[in-house]
Amino acid sequence: MTGELLDLALIEEAAKKSGLIWVRGADAPAPRALWHVWREGAVCLVGDGPGEQPLPGLVDGGTAEVTARGKDKGGRLVTFPVAVSELPAGSAAWEAAVADLKGKRLNAPDGEEMPARWARECRVLCLVPTGAVAPLPADSLARRPLPSPATTRRPVPAALPKLLAGRRRK
Repeated sequence: MTGELLDLALIEEAAKKSGLIWVRGADAPAPRALWHVWREGAVCLVGDGPGEQPLPGLVDGGTAEVTARGKDKGGRLVTFPVAVSELPAGSAAWEAAVADLKGKRLNAPDGEEMPARWARECRVLCLVPTGAVAPLPADSLARRPLPSPATTRRPVPAALPKLLAGRRRK
């Protein structure tokens, strides 16, 4: 019993402190980084809608594996199994989860209209821890990032060096 309580305390603290978790759904090929909130003993997520994070392999009634990272160094702290449940839009649990998620959503295109859009187009999921903390793996589990249209590296425009050099002279 003490081990279970310690595991739950570790899971809760790691999930609360980290703004990003790695989730691997039952059929997903690789874990995916997702933003979340910790609410009443569960990780809450929103996604699968236009402009929101994808939630591959996370199905209502399914299972998944969550890895939380440390805030100070970003390294893996804890990995644990979860049960996935989808909250019905408009329910009391959905409203409470959305209120917490809304405060954490950065750069939302629609501001106050976001909960209505989530109700129409997205899924709100709760991931409830179901078992003991998994032991840390022996290797790093580092993998190449999943393909994405998002990028931060582009070729430098040809005129940029001249523009920057011109500013230094003035």
